[in-house]
Amino acid sequence: MIVRSVTADSIRRMEPQLLHSVNDSVATVVVQHPAKRNVMTAAMWRALPPLLDSLAADPGVRALVVTGEGGTFCAGADISTLRGSPEEAQGLAVRAEDALAAFPKPTLAAIRGHCVGGGAQLAAACDLRFAEEGALFGVTPAKLGVVYPASATRRLVALVGPATAKYLLFSGELIDTGRALRTGLVDEVLPAGELGQRVAEFTRVLVSRSQLTQAAAKEFANGRTDRDAYWSTQARGSGDTAEGVAAFLERRQPCFTWSVPTSG
Repeated sequence: MIVRSVTADSIRRMEPQLLHSVNDSVATVVVQHPAKRNVMTAAMWRALPPLLDSLAADPGVRALVVTGEGGTFCAGADISTLRGSPEEAQGLAVRAEDALAAFPKPTLAAIRGHCVGGGAQLAAACDLRFAEEGALFGVTPAKLGVVYPASATRRLVALVGPATAKYLLFSGELIDTGRALRTGLVDEVLPAGELGQRVAEFTRVLVSRSQLTQAAAKEFANGRTDRDAYWSTQARGSGDTAEGVAAFLERRQPCFTWSVPTSG
């Protein structure tokens, strides 16, 4: 008989939770629920907005990666939460998704395996999505008789267009990385084993660029078009433009200093 000891650390690794770390100015949030292919529990949905707030306020964070533990991104929301109050469960997911979409710095979903239901909501709320070959994507409320949130529907339509959004929402069928790439659901598809390296390379590019440019572009791209004056004021006082031009003319890497305000 083989006896395996169960340590407190191993128990923690099995618990559904959101892990996070910050390395080289990149924050990484990991969805961990290995017993159920990283589905999001109500507690995990509830924990995401305050976690994002703390990372957004950290001046040492210049980009965010969202991923899942192991070979699965996120297989959706924990369906058992729908038995009690579906509206409350969906509200938690919407608030978490909106908080991720509003994160003021560049966000990237690194996707392996299943990215379905609530997982697709998380991925769509990120600015960019890189996927490993073999990943599968699905938006599955029609399988459960759930009305997909209006905000999530609009976000999906903005990514893939109304025809593909209707295909996904009406059928609940899964699509592969080839179709996801063609329709704009993902930005890059990487061979097996290369996703981590590519994400690390690309986030190094992101953190080297002007946060001023990125933050303004993110607001404008997301439909916030009433802040031209605000961003013009920020640009004049930042010094980033002068530094960028000087670095270009001197053929060196720029050192941008503007950072996202903690409020405003």
